[in-house]
Amino acid sequence: MTPEPSPRASSLSKSRLRLWLKLLKASGLIEDEIRRRLRAEFNWTLPRFDVMSALARSPDGLKMSEISRLLRVSNGNITGIVDKLTEEGLALRVSVPGDRRANLVRLTPRGKELFAEHAAVHEAWINEILSGLNDDDIAGMIRRLDHLTEALDHED
Repeated sequence: MTPEPSPRASSLSKSRLRLWLKLLKASGLIEDEIRRRLRAEFNWTLPRFDVMSALARSPDGLKMSEISRLLRVSNGNITGIVDKLTEEGLALRVSVPGDRRANLVRLTPRGKELFAEHAAVHEAWINEILSGLNDDDIAGMIRRLDHLTEALDHED
């Protein structure tokens, strides 16, 4: 039989659960607003923005599997987005020397330019959405979230 947790441990457990739910709620609210704005302003999806963001940070290109790993989604989800970006002339597939089956995906000059424009607007949206936070709020949250991330990374 499992022993009953102490009242203090139980209270801490409940607090951790409340924290988790508040993190999910805050993240979800921000994400929903960004999704809405991307759709309304650019007729883009958040996954499309995320793929282009990953490619913009990797000018030499990324394999599909690398994009999937970075964004924590399946290759199938990435393939459809990359196909569409390629059709629109925003990305291209380049063969990997020595590996006939592998391709790197890169943004075209037009894709880089368009993404840079959208990324600047995205940054302004985030600034607006989080405008209720001052420098101290932001620094404290970043410090605490870094601490949480480190703790979680050590568990892997």
